[in-house]
Formats: sequence, structure tokens, C-alpha cells
Amino acid sequence: MGRNKKPLPVLEHVTITDCAAEGKALARVDDMVVFVPFCVPGDVVDLQVRKKKHSYCEAEVIRFHEYSQVRETPMCAHFGICGGCKWQNLPYSEQLKMKQRQVFDQLSRIGKITLPEFRPILGSVKTSEYRNKLEFGCSNRRWLTRQEVEQGGEIAEKNAIGFHITGAFDKIYPIEKCWLMDDLHNQIRNAIRDYAMQTGMSFFDLRAQKGLLRDIMIRNSNTGEWMVLIQFHYDEPDDEQKAKLLLQHIAGLFPQITSLLYVDNQKCNDTFGDLDIQVFSGNDHIFEMMEDLKFKVGPKSFYQTNTEQAYHLYSVAREFAGLTGGELVYDLYTGTGTIANFVSRKARKVIGIEYVPEAIEDAKVNSQINGIDNTLFFAGDMKDILTDEFIAVHGRPDVIITDPPRAGMHADVVKTIINAAPKRIVYVSCNPATQARDLQLLDEKYAVMAVQPVDMFPHTPHVENVVLLQIK
Repeated sequence: MGRNKKPLPVLEHVTITDCAAEGKALARVDDMVVFVPFCVPGDVVDLQVRKKKHSYCEAEVIRFHEYSQVRETPMCAHFGICGGCKWQNLPYSEQLKMKQRQVFDQLSRIGKITLPEFRPILGSVKTSEYRNKLEFGCSNRRWLTRQEVEQGGEIAEKNAIGFHITGAFDKIYPIEKCWLMDDLHNQIRNAIRDYAMQTGMSFFDLRAQKGLLRDIMIRNSNTGEWMVLIQFHYDEPDDEQKAKLLLQHIAGLFPQITSLLYVDNQKCNDTFGDLDIQVFSGNDHIFEMMEDLKFKVGPKSFYQTNTEQAYHLYSVAREFAGLTGGELVYDLYTGTGTIANFVSRKARKVIGIEYVPEAIEDAKVNSQINGIDNTLFFAGDMKDILTDEFIAVHGRPDVIITDPPRAGMHADVVKTIINAAPKRIVYVSCNPATQARDLQLLDEKYAVMAVQPVDMFPHTPHVENVVLLQIK
């Protein structure tokens, strides 16, 4: 027979003192560090501990005694339930201070290398409607708020379109209005929801793996184009016809959609990188502009989700590369070749490498439509493509620009970069912690010469960072 667990304590009149990782706030009670969501430094609160470890615990607010003087009123009605924008209650100027400190702390604490003075963080041009892409899940298992549970948990409508709640993979919190993208996306999403509910269309049940309406991706661009991709899960013989009637309805309501796509996804997860996307109307792509360059973006393409800030991010990368026109540049994790094409006019030749074949095809098209003839692109796993043999064939790079995913670079890739011995490395990262780990490995032959944090995601704890390394 198991031991009776002690009830977790309530902590009274606790002052929040700082911001911590993952958008949480931090307090100290005796020798215990307490992590709390949806608070800001200066709040005085009562806390219910939800999880307790030896040296820290996680808690949530059950009562506010005093609100901090730096607190800001969140613009979104879903704040505090939807976990997307954890810092809407923190003024943007304070968010930038926290992100600047986050980059410094992680590079110095994890990297343990000599660092120069950091440049001040580049704040986002927009702090709302800044995203060009959002994805929404569709579920027949609507997330219930605590208030709804306390009232008995009986609701008339259990279908929902919205965001996954952290820790509840099979449930969706319904979103009426999201402030992260142009409001047209709210109108499109809500119209899909209304039509599906009015016609009795089934919403996806992740546990049972059935239900017609599964997932929605919406993209827009600075050229005024809109892409909508709806994922379906055909169960019945007439499901495809039902899906096309929904698509026809949406196409009629929103002539702004220039790329209306769909896919039947029978997999256990909602990724579609290996599936054939069907065009219902319009094109299979949209275009983004950066300076005078045009970039083709398909449904499977990676493109920075903050278009205006992406320009500033890539401008920093180009500046750090220090190109004079005679350099051979390797652009690692090139995506749709945005950075490669962006820097190509200042280089002798640019070689881009990317894992996703469709993105590489887009990268080649992006060179063609912009009249760029000094780029070369390869698709495959970075550690398998970028080898000493590859460098022997294609030339030793003068500059390497690398923009890896959140996990950072594979150790074999770092080793190959060191062996290639470029004069300069420009490391663009969306995760300063893994960047710091890789910088420690590169420290064998390279010194950090400049650090430029860039905020791509206002109201979240995420931050991009660009580092210039020079061979010692």
C-alpha cells in the first residue's frame, strides 16, 4: 500500500522577483525557487504549489494582493489559458531587457568562452499582427477551463478549432481572436469553424484517429497573398465531397486567398512534409519580397514567420559575413535559400544545403526568378552532405553562414566546419542555449567577435541571436 502523499502547500504573500525560462516568473521562498506562469516582477500573490522538487517547485496564482507597477494589461482575451503569448502582461521594453539578459546568461554560462560586449537587442518592428503563419488544430475534445470544470464541465459544443494546450496533446483550446496575425486569418478560421458546425462535419479525435476536419495552416505575405491549407482525415466514402464543399464555401467567402490547398492525412500525427498537397484553387505557393528579391514559399517551405524582422535578421548576417565579392559562402540549413540568395550578390558563389527536398527546389526557383546564377543547392541530412569529401569537390569556404533548427548543429557538422577552417562563421540561432553549446565546440579554433540579439517573437520568451566568429 502506497504512502499517503502530503497535500501541496499554499504560499502566501509571495513577491515575484524576476523572469525565468519558458516565460515563467520567479520567486524565492526561504531556500526554495518557485516558478510561476502569467506573473511579472513586482506582483504580490498567494500561490498554490502544483509540483514540488528538492530545490524548486512550480506553482500557480490563486490570489493577487498587489499588481506590479510594470504590469501591462494583456490585449488578448485568451491570455492566461492559451500558452502562446506568455509575456503580454509585461511591457515590450521589459521583454527586450529580459531577452538581452537571456542571451548573455546562456552564452556565458553554457558556452564558458570569451565574449565581446553584446550589441543592444533589435526589437520587432511590429508587436502585434507580426506573424505570417499560424497553425490551428481541430478537435472533438475541447479543452475546459478550470471555471468550466468547477461548474460541472457540461458544455453544449465540444468541437473546437484553436491551439493545443501545453500538456494536453489531444485537446484544443478554442480561439476566437488571435492578435499575432492580420485579422483576416481570424475571419477565415472562424468561417471554417462555423460551416463545419452548421453542416455537422466531424472534428478529429486524436485518440480514436477519426474525424474529418483535422488541422488548418494559414500563411500570408507582404505581397498581399494568402495561403490556406486544410488537413482532412477521410473516414467515409463521401468525406472527400464534404471536404470540397467546405473548400468551395471558403473560396467563395474569401477571394483574398490566392492559394487554397488541402490534404488527406491518415497518419497518427499532423505533419504533412511527406504527403502530396492538392490545389483546390489558385497557386501552390505565395511570394514574399525582401529588398528587391522575390521568394517563393510553398506549404512545406520554411520562411521566417516575422517577415519584417527577418529582413533585419538577415541584414545582420550579411553584415557579419563581411563579403567583398570574391568569397565562396556555404549557407547551412538554407531552407528556401533566403539567406543564400540575400547575400549572393556580394559573394563569388553561395552553396546552400537543406534537409527538405521541396525547400531546396524552392531555393533553386528563387535564384532563377531573381536572375541569380551564382548559387548551388543540395538536399540531404547536413551531417551526411557536409563532409570533408564534399568540401574537397566544391571548394573550401571563406565564410560559413549557419542557421540550424532549435536543436543546434550535430557534433559531426561542427567538426567538419572546424576542419574546413573558413575565415568567418556567422551563426544565426533561434535557441541561444544550443548555440552556446556549439560555440564552446567551435572555441577550439574560433573567437566570438560580435553578438547581436534579434527579437522575432514579441510577447514570448523566444529570441534569435546572431554571432560572428573569426578564426584564431
